[in-house]
Amino acid sequence: MPSVTQTNNATSATNAAAAAAATTSSTAANTQDRFLKLLVTQMKNQDPLNPMDNAQVTSQMAQLSTVSGIDKLNVTLQALSDSMTSNQSLQAASMIGHGVLVPGNGVDLINGNAFGGFELTEGADRMTISIKDEAGSLVRSIQLGAQPAGIGHWQWDGLDSSGAKAADGSYTFIANAVQAGSQADVSGLQFGMVNSVSQGKQGVTLSVGQLDGIAMSQVKQIL
Repeated sequence: MPSVTQTNNATSATNAAAAAAATTSSTAANTQDRFLKLLVTQMKNQDPLNPMDNAQVTSQMAQLSTVSGIDKLNVTLQALSDSMTSNQSLQAASMIGHGVLVPGNGVDLINGNAFGGFELTEGADRMTISIKDEAGSLVRSIQLGAQPAGIGHWQWDGLDSSGAKAADGSYTFIANAVQAGSQADVSGLQFGMVNSVSQGKQGVTLSVGQLDGIAMSQVKQIL
């Protein structure tokens, strides 16, 4: 559940967007009003022997209508964009405290347990997860067998290749998939808890585990 502060911030952002839209709309209306007053004044003071060309007046009115329409469209799109950003912030805030899978090859061993994922574009006859320490040395290989296309998970019990307990800490992994004797396209997914949500120029981003600046679009699965 988002906190009261996060909800208030999102509400304030929505109200600010509405106020900005109203201000812009008012400015467009004022511009149109000034143009019409100028046009009426121009027509009142025109030379009776050389009146304004009707086609010219019609053209000016059409141009004003086009500009006004574009302004209104821009206001509507901006209000929609601001509203979507506020809604996205609320959705992201609800993810705090939940585990997610995002692109990455890091894995944290905590209390003898570790968890990760992978994404296959097509099914594989066999899948291997190779876990390495900070020096790049192989710690353990986990055979997962055949896997369907899509997102899958794997778990490590914290034991190395010799059966000894590995020390808790940060490791990396490589996912390798084989289909019909050839390498299959697979990408690693890193597990982490959503710690916080930020909103900046790049939109709404998440802090996931030790990773910062994770876009909402990068979240492959919420666990």
